[in-house]
Amino acid sequence: MTISNKSALELSKHTLAKVNKINIALPLTLISSLLIVGCTTDSRSTLTSKAPLSTVQSQPQSSSPVAYTYGVRPFYLINDMDEGPLKEELQACRGQLPSKTDFSIAHRGAPLQLPEHTYDSYVASAQMGAGILECDVAFTNDGELVCRHAQNDLHTTTNILATPLAKQCTVPPILDAKGKLTNADNIECRTSDISAAQFKTLTGKMDAANKKATSLSEYMNATAPWRTDLYSQNGQVMTLKEHIALARKLGMKHTPELKAPAVTMPFNGYHLDDYRQQLIDTYKAADVPASDVFAQSFNIEDLDYWIKNEPAYGANAVYLIDDSNETADDKTFNKNDATTWKHSLANIKARGINTIAPALWSLVTTDGKGNMQPSEYAKQAKANGLKIITWSIERSGPLTDGGDWYYSGLGDDINNDGDMMNYIDVLAQDVGVQGIFSDWPATVSYYANCKGLK
Repeated sequence: MTISNKSALELSKHTLAKVNKINIALPLTLISSLLIVGCTTDSRSTLTSKAPLSTVQSQPQSSSPVAYTYGVRPFYLINDMDEGPLKEELQACRGQLPSKTDFSIAHRGAPLQLPEHTYDSYVASAQMGAGILECDVAFTNDGELVCRHAQNDLHTTTNILATPLAKQCTVPPILDAKGKLTNADNIECRTSDISAAQFKTLTGKMDAANKKATSLSEYMNATAPWRTDLYSQNGQVMTLKEHIALARKLGMKHTPELKAPAVTMPFNGYHLDDYRQQLIDTYKAADVPASDVFAQSFNIEDLDYWIKNEPAYGANAVYLIDDSNETADDKTFNKNDATTWKHSLANIKARGINTIAPALWSLVTTDGKGNMQPSEYAKQAKANGLKIITWSIERSGPLTDGGDWYYSGLGDDINNDGDMMNYIDVLAQDVGVQGIFSDWPATVSYYANCKGLK
């Protein structure tokens, strides 16, 4: 049976009508947390690309004014920096007015403190000055594209286990006769287990799960101590169509990521190429110009498809890179050893790929004397004419112990929270990245505003 999109389309008409009426003011509790210094509004048109005037004028919606704010975090990080010229420069910008910058890319919204891929999280990222908004794209069982970091993460990012829909999960929770949860380590709920209408009944939560839990409440209430559940009360999940409409209303550009299917493809007659094409078609149907869309994937064959079949969108497509997809056979990925890389940077460029997005740690190394510098991977990317963006700042907890995977190989160069700003500076000034994904975009926005990065 061919996958049907009918119910999803009917749902879209209803939900998009609601998006058009959205008031983008945040709840007062969140505003009080974010506001600390300076505030500007931006009522410019959403479409800031160099598209022909006729294209811009054809857009059915314009952006609404956004009140930009940094909140307290950038100042906390700057105050925590070691003394030096960069700290002095950033401190001197304390009186600047916050503004939008495409250098600041919202990673799933603002998931350091708000549930990822939810309305509140997206709006918060816009108010922090992020110019580009991400939707990780997955599909439901009736063919609607929705925003989830993975097709199979509903059990950790939503309240599905507390709803009757838990019974439809690929691996539903199992409770014994005494009500004890017995399979916490292998529960799995996929977007493809449910319809778009059912997906919209869910509430997003902070991404977390206790895999040793013996009750559903223990399993679900596992937010890391360096995050918070203070802003998890609403958790409005969104389809890709709603996401596009909201990003436009917020005056942001778009970076959708095609997520690897968790199901065997084709799925009910839905082929991988159908999935690839549907992502692009959704933006085309919404009249979003290709110059404002930066489609992403860890699968290089997805980019090959877009470059061949949708060259206007393929020109801006972004190849996501880490050791999981770019390690040569029988090797361990080493950012300073080209023999360990699956594809040379020259090969990637020759395929027609113009932009890569390696993980943070693969772009920066250390001289062993406490100084961060570009890795060989970064140098070769630049030498081959590739544009570089990177992910993701503030994805992990405090850096007093050197951080985690995102700071691999940097040793004592990372030992306090303030080193986050040094890291950003090396990426921007020495590596030459054109944008940084962040779980708390205000940090990157502050740096970019101070440095005049648009």
